[in-house]
Amino acid sequence: MWVKPAIVILFVLLIFSLFSGLVFLMKDQGGTKRTLYSLGVRVSLAMTLVAVIAWGFYTGELRSKAPWDAALEAKHAAEPQKKD
Repeated sequence: MWVKPAIVILFVLLIFSLFSGLVFLMKDQGGTKRTLYSLGVRVSLAMTLVAVIAWGFYTGELRSKAPWDAALEAKHAAEPQKKD
């Protein structure tokens, strides 16, 4: 239940970090390391976003609703489950 709001929050933070890096780049003109730190924050947020999306698909909280996936899902549902 928490995956979708977490994705939205991480994406907004990612966009905010992107624009703050742009402001630091324009304002400092390479004089400080704020742009580099902003890049580090942005990369960390992107990795966290990918991990949350992967976790959502792994746990089944996120599903694809693409039209071409409906036929594949129906095919898998029709197959009998294999027992180990």
